[in-house]
Amino acid sequence: LYRYFPSKEALIAGIAERDRAEVAQQFANADLSQGVFAVLEGLAHHHFAVRPSEQVLLCTEVMAEARRNPEIARISNGFDADVRTWLIDLLRAAVARGDVPDDIDLEGVVTMLMVIADGVWWRRALDPHFDPKAMLPIFMDLTRHMLRSRPRSVPDHKRRTAVSKEGAQ
Repeated sequence: LYRYFPSKEALIAGIAERDRAEVAQQFANADLSQGVFAVLEGLAHHHFAVRPSEQVLLCTEVMAEARRNPEIARISNGFDADVRTWLIDLLRAAVARGDVPDDIDLEGVVTMLMVIADGVWWRRALDPHFDPKAMLPIFMDLTRHMLRSRPRSVPDHKRRTAVSKEGAQ
């Protein structure tokens, strides 16, 4: 491989660019005519269950290396930033279509979706018996829950007080 890439960082940058282009194309091809949840389910199915184990293992290796290597962290963070932007754009389009209420914290939802996706990939990498297809209905339930309006009747300070009282019991 080093015949084609001058360093480990260059190799990882090439892999990240290939993956970024693939994911960019998937978002560009997203057809919201069936609703945002169909799009999200299709993306989740592809990335959780269809992507080959070798790609998942390579990705988790890159994620681990990003903790030690600033250049790989920069590459990884850039890819994450692109995915975040694409997800937020997709959800904003869903809000405009009326698929999702306009009072949702899209940044928070996207952060949680990315945390869940990372967790699914780590589980796939670590547990040979993990069945990501079995998790898709649960993932979609969580996604639908995050993308629905919340009651605004209880002020934040009262919610915190209620939680504090529950913890004391």
